[in-house]
This record gives sequence, C-alpha cells and structure tokens, in this order.
Amino acid sequence: MTVKEPISEFLDYLYPNKSEMILGDTLNQLKKFENDKFDLVITSPPYNVGKEYETKTSIEKYLQIQEEIIQELVRVTNNKGSICWQVGNYVEKGEIFPLDIFYYQIFKKIGLKLRNRIIWHFGHGLHARNRFSGRYETILWFTKTDDYIFNLDDVRVPSKYPGKRYFKGPKKGQISGNPNGKNPSDIWEIVVKDWENELWNIPNVKSNHPEKTIHPAQFPVELAERCILALTNKDSWVLDPFAGVGSTIIASLKNYRNSIGIEKEQDYVKIAETRIESLKEGNLKLRPINKPIHQPKPNDKIAQKPKEWSNLYKET
Repeated sequence: MTVKEPISEFLDYLYPNKSEMILGDTLNQLKKFENDKFDLVITSPPYNVGKEYETKTSIEKYLQIQEEIIQELVRVTNNKGSICWQVGNYVEKGEIFPLDIFYYQIFKKIGLKLRNRIIWHFGHGLHARNRFSGRYETILWFTKTDDYIFNLDDVRVPSKYPGKRYFKGPKKGQISGNPNGKNPSDIWEIVVKDWENELWNIPNVKSNHPEKTIHPAQFPVELAERCILALTNKDSWVLDPFAGVGSTIIASLKNYRNSIGIEKEQDYVKIAETRIESLKEGNLKLRPINKPIHQPKPNDKIAQKPKEWSNLYKET
C-alpha cells in the first residue's frame, strides 16, 4: 500500500471531486454512458469554420452530424438537468449563418425547452473588412423538463438600488429587492464595472489572457463556471462533449462538481490534464471570476493616437 505524501492529501481535500478527460470521438464515447447521468452538459461545439481540429463540410452535413450527437446528449442528461450550447457563426463566402438559430430547431424537435438565449459580448476579436466585426456569441440554455435545477442565489449580482421600496399595493413601504442581490441579465458583457451595471464581465481568451493555451477557440473558465454554479448542485456530474483544453473540468473542480470531458485531439487532452494537475497544485493561472476588465489610462501610450496618424487630420 502506497502512503500518500501530506501535500497530496491536502490537495485531495481541496479538490475532492472526480474528473476525467477521455480521448476519442464524441459520438462513440457518448454511447458508452448510461441514461440520465449528468445534471449539466455544457460545451462549445466545432463551428465548421475550418479550424485545425475540424473537417469543414456543408452546413447541412455539419448539422446532421451534430444532431446525432445532441440526441445522445439528451439521453445522458437527467430530467432535472440542462444543456448549455455556446456557439457563434458559420461563415461561407462572406455570408453569416447564425448557428444558434439552426441549433434551436434541432433541440426543439427533440423536445427540449429554451430557458434563455444568453448573449456573451466581448471586446476583442478578428476585425472584418466587408461587414461589422463580430463581437458576440450566444449560449442556448435548454432543459428537459419544467422541474430543473436553478440556483439563482449562487449567481446574483449586487442590486443597483438596494434601498428601493414598493410604492403601492399591499407591500407598500417594504423593501422590494432581494438581500442576496439581483437576478443577472441574459447579456454577459465586457464592461469596466460589471457589478455596478448588473452585467457579467467575461472576456474571451486571447493572447494576453492568463488562461491562454494553443487552442484557437478556447472559452474562458469563468463562462463555464457561471453556468455550473447556477444549474448544478455540489457533487453533480457535468459533461463537456467537446472539452478542448479542459476549461469545463477546471470550473467543475473549483466548485465541487464531478466532471467528464471528451476530446478527439490528443494534444488538447494532454494540455487539459496538465492544467488540471496545475489547478490541484495551486499553480494554474486563472482569471478571477469577478475581476473588472483592464482599461488603459488616458496617459498610457497604448491609449493615445500614434504620431503617424497626425498628418491624416491636418487640413490641406
């Protein structure tokens, strides 16, 4: 029998829940799971835009394959569970196909109910030339039944007017708000003071983000964390069928949930496993869940117009 080192015992105490990254094809792996295992499925599926891990095909063929996967995901989600499907746009020859609209039809046909269409707005990304630059994606939150897990108090934001009172009716004069804060909106936006504006502050993972890895479309731990806190309980099981570099697994472990991730790219699985170990060792760099977005000061060089532009504004 191997005796654990004291530090190992301490780390197991900090993160006692189970987690696993599975290398393999999503559809094949899903068929191995029993019915009703998970309280939450949260993922960002491939967008069919030609990333290194995708084989680009027609949108019709792409959606057909995704529908097979979704059928399995619904099967392994229990009746109190939710599916959060985070997607952007499919682009073909300069034309935009909003994937959430296509996916809604699939989930609705299977019998799920849409609870929110959450807009995740971020301030940085690729700049378009022949259309406006895309700066948002959507999270479709579906449930299987009307009796679903929803822990609103775990994700409330501070009220803007906590002293507000009812001005008429049977509750006239009583406090109208909730002492735990306000229900956040369905727009998760990047703002300077997100709590004061009652919005959630979640930047996308770009080059200067502390969580950045080699994955070209990595979503932030915080995005998964918000959904996990609201839609699962302690010791729930969470699944990410397109797990990438393990952001959902990390968010689950941080909040005492069990989790499984499926990923077909071996390099990403290795990175995910390394990140999970770093989390347990206390070395993983993560963006704090409530941290405001950095804003340059007026005197910062990066915030000033470059001298090279000065001649462009001179009258001729």
